Amino acid sequence: MQALDPGDPRSVETSGRPYRLLARLGSGGMGTVYLGRSAAGRAVAIKIVHPEFAADERFRERFRREAELSATVGGGFTAPVVDAAPDAPAPWLATAFLPSVPLRDAVRTSGALPPAAVRYLAAGVAEALAEIHGAGIVHRDLTPANVLLTADGPRVIDFGIARALDAATITNSETPLGAPGFMSPEQAAGDPIGPSSDVFTLGATLMYASTGREPFGTGTWHEQVLRLRSERPRLDRVPDEELRALIAECMDRDPSRRPTAARLVDRLGAEPVAWPPAIAGEIDRAREGGRAPAGR
Repeated sequence: MQALDPGDPRSVETSGRPYRLLARLGSGGMGTVYLGRSAAGRAVAIKIVHPEFAADERFRERFRREAELSATVGGGFTAPVVDAAPDAPAPWLATAFLPSVPLRDAVRTSGALPPAAVRYLAAGVAEALAEIHGAGIVHRDLTPANVLLTADGPRVIDFGIARALDAATITNSETPLGAPGFMSPEQAAGDPIGPSSDVFTLGATLMYASTGREPFGTGTWHEQVLRLRSERPRLDRVPDEELRALIAECMDRDPSRRPTAARLVDRLGAEPVAWPPAIAGEIDRAREGGRAPAGR
């Protein structure tokens, strides 16, 4: 959590409902996320999209549709959508604020997670995907940056570039979206994708959590995509045999052979475990930040 930059907005509003922006939570390829507070004092995470997207009417149409669809996703392992303004000069989406640490940051700071924590992570993310897919959505960008570790378990966020299964006419379906180290082979090739693509990226995310390394190495976007399309992940780096087998199934190059998210939920059923102490401490600090007075 960081202080607002001089050029950051101080508030957003829709239909007479104002939200005051208090701090920056992070920034990504699609927008910047802020800690906000409603007039009634509810803490929310508000993603404001970058100007280059706001100027694209096709994007606005997709954003509007996906905001509506995201609001239908239930379950305990996602961040509920509470408000959105697709027609604002800079479109934004508000979700419940979750005191948390992104999996990406947790691994960068504290290293790979222990096997029991990875199994707990796998169960929660699989349940989130089952809810998302049940609503007719493919996430398309399931990465360690979009998985939050909270005191109550993992949460999947950012359906900003998710695409409804029946919305192929809204944008060019041949455009590959997502992080190159965490795309499925079919997504990298620009082929049509479905829920099984998210299962592949779940496997890649679990491999990152288990090893502290991206499945297809580092480098430029094109270098990573080339490895994704021509090489297999180094599963021998995963220290736990059971997790290694699970990740291998999820990352099968043939989408038809991957398990569904619902099957993974039935199979995993992990008991809650405590995150490593360093991560738990970061979550506590995020909780205190969310409680900061609105006049901060």
